[in-house]
Amino acid sequence: MFRKAVMQQAFLKAGFMGFQGAGKTFTAACLMLGLILHARKLKLPYADKPVGFVDSETGSDWVIPMFEEHGVELVSVKTQSFKDLLDAMDEAEKECSGLIIDSITHFWREFTESYQDKKKRKRIEFSDWNFLKSNEGWGRYTSRYVNSNLHIAMCGRAGFEYDFFEDEDGKKQIEKTGVKMKAETETGFEPSLLVHMERQIDASSNQMVRVAHVVKDRGRLLDGKSFGMPHYDNVTEAMRHTYGTFVPHIKWLALGGEHVGVDLTRNSKEMIPGPEGKSEFAQRKLQRAILLEKLDVLMAELGVSGTAKEAVVKRAAMLKSLFGTDSRTEIDEVIPFEFLRSGVSQMHIRARGVDMDGNPPVNAHEEPEEEPGGVANGVAEANELTDAVDANVEAARIAKSKVRRYAEPQP
Repeated sequence: MFRKAVMQQAFLKAGFMGFQGAGKTFTAACLMLGLILHARKLKLPYADKPVGFVDSETGSDWVIPMFEEHGVELVSVKTQSFKDLLDAMDEAEKECSGLIIDSITHFWREFTESYQDKKKRKRIEFSDWNFLKSNEGWGRYTSRYVNSNLHIAMCGRAGFEYDFFEDEDGKKQIEKTGVKMKAETETGFEPSLLVHMERQIDASSNQMVRVAHVVKDRGRLLDGKSFGMPHYDNVTEAMRHTYGTFVPHIKWLALGGEHVGVDLTRNSKEMIPGPEGKSEFAQRKLQRAILLEKLDVLMAELGVSGTAKEAVVKRAAMLKSLFGTDSRTEIDEVIPFEFLRSGVSQMHIRARGVDMDGNPPVNAHEEPEEEPGGVANGVAEANELTDAVDANVEAARIAKSKVRRYAEPQP
């Protein structure tokens, strides 16, 4: 499973959260535009494609001039449907260089409301979260977000986190403990770069300023830092400032390389007990034991069991022809289950004329040279294999004796 670790994150996965007016959309757009212009300088194959914008609150309209000024096409879809979001991400991976999602909060809300309508629920019940948070639910978004070959900047509204504490009188009180993205509770864990945008008042000038707090930078160069995002009348200057702020994270990316997210095809289903109470792993172990017992029975029917020299030689030849090895340990414990089953099935045909499911051999429609003879025919085949082995051994002995004879000095 393990291999040498190399950087395999080739696409930006950023997240911006904040309250109204904090600058989420504009900052995400500036970062995306700067990244695509940089990709064009690197002549990356996707860089000339348009930037996509999945827009749930009309934010795309206000950044059109910025993209037009720099010759980057902006394409958008305005929707709050979670299904539309998934379809748009699939399309964008093929047709776009990058994708802005604003706001992810709407898509989570629409998804849960659609679930309630479909299930005729007035409120989400505890058991409903099993589906909503699963890989069949919201997981369809997070898997695309992490694994897609696409730069993605996700914007989401901020919400407060709360926790309980006991005051001096021993009474439980509730207080705000932090800020999180308003979506499915674990959505904020997905970005490699997560930024909390905030409006503040500059005490010296009494002017409002916007600040970008880097909540998470997996490259650690920006982690925990805060940056002022001043107002620029010139959008080019704003874009350059924003891209320059986050470029240390961009430099970590293997731009133009292979992007590998998380392998979602692997799972642990075989470990989970089925209706009969056994896990798939336990069932496969039991089926392997059954096949090995059948193998012993069939070898007895074919006359190749026991410890006699002739039986040992015949058995080794037969196992080698069916399983590629004459080692019982390798057959019992190492070779793949399907390979084992195929070999035992072939032995079943030799001994009884049909496979383990009662089916005739695949080439049964061809006219055989002789009628199947059940056990007798199987023994005959084993004898043929043994004769071939004996012939090879004898030929090797003769060749060796000739070499020895020719090597002896002549009188």
